[in-house]
Amino acid sequence: MSIDTLADAFYNELRDIYSAEKQLLQALPKMAAKASSSELRQAFELHLKETEQQIDRVERAFEDTGKAARAKTCEAMKGLIEEADGTMEEDAAETVMDAMLIACAQKIEHYEIATYGTLCAWADSLGYGNALKLLKQNINEEEMTDEKLSSLAQSINKSAMAVH
Repeated sequence: MSIDTLADAFYNELRDIYSAEKQLLQALPKMAAKASSSELRQAFELHLKETEQQIDRVERAFEDTGKAARAKTCEAMKGLIEEADGTMEEDAAETVMDAMLIACAQKIEHYEIATYGTLCAWADSLGYGNALKLLKQNINEEEMTDEKLSSLAQSINKSAMAVH
């Protein structure tokens, strides 16, 4: 695909985040299963439900482009998930594993926040009002998830420090 206009770049980036969200949909259940903290597990399970809705919103955002909703493999998310998979294979104390899971999840959230921020700016510039509204909902949920993870990290990190 030739990317000659900002509209082309928007479509390309939308395809990328579509792939990223679909990949995350597969990874979150594994992360939830590995979490020993019930609060962390619940946060992952809630974000799984949100991710399903975010995928739906991304699909609807494609309507403004006039092109089909087609994913393009997001290599960044693929790498972040591979890193999380490797982390989950480590031999770590439960609370230390929870702290590491939060770190992996926040890397993922920050990637999504950055991508949605770009998409929102471009949608606004291109006059894609419907896409902008939908993508703003997604970025707001990603930011709330990041805040929740930061909050959980405060107590989990303290517990992890107590492990000898």
